Amino acid sequence: QVQLVESGGGLVQPGGSLRLSCAASGAGFIFRVATMGWYRQAPGKQRELVAEITSDGTTNYADSVNGRFTISRDITKNTVYLQMNSLKPEDTAVYYCNIHWSTSGSQYWGQGTQVTVSS
Repeated sequence: QVQLVESGGGLVQPGGSLRLSCAASGAGFIFRVATMGWYRQAPGKQRELVAEITSDGTTNYADSVNGRFTISRDITKNTVYLQMNSLKPEDTAVYYCNIHWSTSGSQYWGQGTQVTVSS
C-alpha cells in the first residue's frame, strides 16, 4: 500500500500564502515514474484538479490557480509541494494529494488537509 502524508494546511488571510507538502511511501513502489498532484473539494462541490506534475517535470494547472500556485516535487524525497500565493476566499477547500501511475492505472489519495482563506 501507498501512504501519502500531507501537511501545511491552515487558516490564512486573503492575499496570503501557504505551502502544502505530501510525502509518499510504500514498499515496492517506484514513485519517480508516477504523476503526483493536488486536488481540492469545497463544500457542496465536486473534487477538482488543482495541479499535477509528471515524472519528467511537466506541470498542469487549473485555470483558476494558474499564475498563483506552483507545484514541484523532490524525487529524492518522494515528496510533492504546492506553493499557494495570492490566496482567495474561493480557494477554501480540503486539499488532497494524489499519486497515480499511467501504466497500471493505480492511484492513491491522501487524507486531505484543510485550507481556509478568510479575514
